[in-house]
Amino acid sequence: MKKKNWLKTPYLIAEIGINHNGSLKIAKKLMDIAKDQKFDCVKFQKRDPDICVPESQKSKMRETPWGPLTYLDYKKKIEFNFNDFKKLKQYAKNIKIDIFASCFDKNSLKVIKKLNFKLNKVPSAMITNLEFLINVAKQKKLTFISTGMCRMNDIKNAVKIFKKYKCNFILMHCVSLYPCPEEKLNLNMIKTLQKKFKCDVGYSGHETSVSPSIYAYMLGAKSIERHITLDRSMWGTDQAASLSPEGMKMFTSIIKKSSNIFGDGIKKFYPEEKQMLKKFKYW
Repeated sequence: MKKKNWLKTPYLIAEIGINHNGSLKIAKKLMDIAKDQKFDCVKFQKRDPDICVPESQKSKMRETPWGPLTYLDYKKKIEFNFNDFKKLKQYAKNIKIDIFASCFDKNSLKVIKKLNFKLNKVPSAMITNLEFLINVAKQKKLTFISTGMCRMNDIKNAVKIFKKYKCNFILMHCVSLYPCPEEKLNLNMIKTLQKKFKCDVGYSGHETSVSPSIYAYMLGAKSIERHITLDRSMWGTDQAASLSPEGMKMFTSIIKKSSNIFGDGIKKFYPEEKQMLKKFKYW
């Protein structure tokens, strides 16, 4: 009997994103927790606020932990620069965890490219920017492509570009609501994407609970990305849609032991069972 290709443990991405609030100390603490909780990788986000913040939003005032700031100044305050990312890359090397970042504009893509991370990420917000997709695909790094905020035809266009430039990719089913209500998660899209595009598919979740990520794994997700935070009550737009350290521990402990639970799908008759049978067999 040929051995069945059974479910394997997925690649686990701890999305720190902007939950560090511009603090390297918080970022490193989150990296430590991700490592301790057996995530395979940490991911950050990179933006050029002058490009990414809409003109209509730039001058709007916002209450922040640093006092009242314009939205543009707030976004600049929490943004890491090239030297910050160099320090984070070295820290990731020290604690032996993978690191990469998703970019939201061409300037940020150039900055992150200089760091020579092994992986790339196309965030959902950029999947319809074809010029951006081409620039990412030309790097020929394994790329996670989030599929929120778009139509199926947009995903088709992205896949076409990455195939054209012979860049390996994993589609990440995603619903871009923060947090996302469970009734809108539509996890069966994982199977839909697998069938339609004949490629590996992962899951990027923004729900407040752990169980949907486990279901995503059961549906065949090859990678799972979850936002993480020190405290879900902290300042920031993504904190409430993130896993706390307790949630991270619950999530990874279930995922990491699953390969032992699922086994290889080949029927076995264990010696302990043979001993047990002696108590029942009377013929």
